[in-house]
Amino acid sequence: MSLGSDADIDSVTDIHAAARHCLRTADIDLKLRLASALPARVEAMLAAGDNAVDAMADDSEPVTPRVVEDDCIAGRPGRPQLVPPSTLPKRGLGSRDGRAAFIHAIAHIEFNAINLACDAVYRFRGLPLRYYRDWLAVAADEARHFGLLQRRLADFDHAYGDFDAHNGLWEMAEKTAHSCLERMALVPRVLEARGLDVTPGMIERLQREGDAETVAILDIILREEVAHVAAGTRWYQWCCDAEGIDAVAHFRELLARFAPNALRGPLNEEARLRAGFVAEELLPLESAA
Repeated sequence: MSLGSDADIDSVTDIHAAARHCLRTADIDLKLRLASALPARVEAMLAAGDNAVDAMADDSEPVTPRVVEDDCIAGRPGRPQLVPPSTLPKRGLGSRDGRAAFIHAIAHIEFNAINLACDAVYRFRGLPLRYYRDWLAVAADEARHFGLLQRRLADFDHAYGDFDAHNGLWEMAEKTAHSCLERMALVPRVLEARGLDVTPGMIERLQREGDAETVAILDIILREEVAHVAAGTRWYQWCCDAEGIDAVAHFRELLARFAPNALRGPLNEEARLRAGFVAEELLPLESAA
């Protein structure tokens, strides 16, 4: 199904199709409106008795999710230009342009996170309804975060797309498109969990610069990203249980295979514990970092 606008979402009776449309649209404003509307829309579909979600009963034994074999494509505007991370200039937070570039980098992460949440709903099928509610809620949160950063960027006379960016988050989505287990392990629990580690330090630096407005946005993002990483942990464990895999040992294997350089200390152990990491895996992770 192809939707032309956010108004058309009212006619959709399949939340996977709605998530796919939000994922694939390159129009920023439309993506934000669609992502924001998805959680309420699925509840309306369920209340109406629509067969809205390809989900299993919540009390069923874990089973390996089905995967939609489809190209891993995310809609994005023509800008920002995507470049290798090593080519991005290093900018301090003391200058106006440096602050704007920093806000733009965080906005780019949040934009990618909208697409990642929508792809998780569209691509992986046969999980409990709670899985889809989790990731639809994440998509709405990420859209709100992006909107906050977009408005803050405008305070610096910039817009999303004005600075180059890298594509690391989506490249990991492409690598894990064949496996819900690997997606949950490597995107929320590795790449997005990195934000739990570095955001407190960013907040301290911005406080020293007197930037209370950006600090307030990062406080919101840090608090809500704990729940997003926790959703990744919850469904990673579900997938491991379905396949009879030791989740802690397998996570270390996946980290070594796919993202050996992703960890840099210090880790925010308190936030990671609230996000579902267990003590027995944090010590090896801290050592690796």
